[in-house]
Amino acid sequence: MKYDFDEVIERRGTDSVKWDGVKNVWGRDDLIPMWVADMDFRTPPFVMDALRKRLDHEILGYTFACEEWYTSICNWLHKRHQWDVTRDMLTFVPGIVRGQAFALQCFTNPGDKVMVMTPVYHPFFLVTERLGREVVYSPLDLYDGHYHIDFERFSRDIRGCKVLILCNPHNPGGRVWTVEELCRIADVCKDNGTLVISDEIHADLTLPPYKHHPFATVSETAAQNSLTFMAPSKAFNMPGLGSSYAIAVNDAIRLRFREFMEAGEFCEGHLLAYIGAAAAYTHGEEWLEQMLEYVKGNIDFTENYLKEHIPGIGMIRPQASYLVFLDCRALGLPHEKLIELFVDKARLALNDGTMFGQPGEGFMRLNIGCPRSALQQALQQLSAAVAELRGLS
Repeated sequence: MKYDFDEVIERRGTDSVKWDGVKNVWGRDDLIPMWVADMDFRTPPFVMDALRKRLDHEILGYTFACEEWYTSICNWLHKRHQWDVTRDMLTFVPGIVRGQAFALQCFTNPGDKVMVMTPVYHPFFLVTERLGREVVYSPLDLYDGHYHIDFERFSRDIRGCKVLILCNPHNPGGRVWTVEELCRIADVCKDNGTLVISDEIHADLTLPPYKHHPFATVSETAAQNSLTFMAPSKAFNMPGLGSSYAIAVNDAIRLRFREFMEAGEFCEGHLLAYIGAAAAYTHGEEWLEQMLEYVKGNIDFTENYLKEHIPGIGMIRPQASYLVFLDCRALGLPHEKLIELFVDKARLALNDGTMFGQPGEGFMRLNIGCPRSALQQALQQLSAAVAELRGLS
């Protein structure tokens, strides 16, 4: 089946954070929203069909995870990531950020140190701070067009940390970590007694020729000292279902985490979360391949447009995901003026780079998971704004 990703779908009026939330954040509603990390493509028809079929039975009683939830996840991970996960390794989680919060409460105490590698998805450090843990910021190095880990700095910064929250693949940089890098992370963390919480929500958005490596698969050391979070929400555009899961290979880690989750019934999902995930993983491969090809086309389009029409703004080409980190440092603007340029002149709603930590200064995160016509309109508005800034209009 050929899926249509060029279709423009009106999302206003659906209580969409991305679209209806613009006015709450920026105080105006004339901005093109390209911030929140969901896509403007239809949720796949096989997911919607599965939800409709269940809703045809008009009793929404208490439910447990359907058998397909377990088998579809295990089959998907085996086929897509060569990871043989057993049913007992899985724990339902109502969203990955919530899962990280649960894990921090389970495995750390107030005042404990938790390390993150910036720039990085902001809830990593915001949730940690709000739970009364101390955040250790370990910045990544940007060179050769991508972010890299300085392992000398990493080894220093990790000392005394109870947990490392790893973004694999990395957001906002779109970096797919190599087996060698992940193995070094695993070894350093094991030597320091640091548990690795690996957020792999963007795993299925890895773009060819790159390959995602689940942290727990790179070595036995990694497998025995980690808790992995995954979900179909980003890849299949269904974050509203709150359907995520944790994977623990190590028996002790799994038992401790599951006991915490069961104590508060945090691992009890709603019926549509189970059904939606099972449908995505059972029927989603062809849709996903077509969507990734379209996203790759959007990345190419963005890269070429910036080079041709918007001098002063470059981009880190993502190896995974539909999120592009725009490098605006060559414009020479103070960060506050950079935000004004995007909001007041270009009329675009993007994520401010400093949201991801101090190393994000001079950057803006652009969501290109949208029809190409919308992307083109946004880039044209940005081009006009930069031309006006330079007195070229």
